Amino acid sequence: MNGLTWKAEDSGTSRQAANLLRDEAFESRLSSLRDVAVELLNAVDYLKQTTSTSAQKLNLEDEVKKFEADLIRAALVRTGGNQAHAARLLGVKHTTLNAKIKRYQLLLGSENRADAQPATQIAA
Repeated sequence: MNGLTWKAEDSGTSRQAANLLRDEAFESRLSSLRDVAVELLNAVDYLKQTTSTSAQKLNLEDEVKKFEADLIRAALVRTGGNQAHAARLLGVKHTTLNAKIKRYQLLLGSENRADAQPATQIAA
């Protein structure tokens, strides 16, 4: 015999591990809820703008740009600002997404629209 013995796992250690897993699951759910809240706020903002402009004449090109900027913003929120993952989510090349972010001067988590002041950075 080689002297191997089995030792029951310390109940304190297993409680700590369970607490850690529970905390990580909570943080993950909280992060998902935060992302959903930001997307909902963006949708409400967009609806406010379209409602106020519904009496005005619409320009297809401008509306497409606003829609595209909103999609990019939502993808960046969903990926936590990771442009490579956002590009994959949108089905475009990373360089294309980066160019559009610069063109629309997008700030992540900001209420700025594509026609707002120039962006200096993408906030997390």
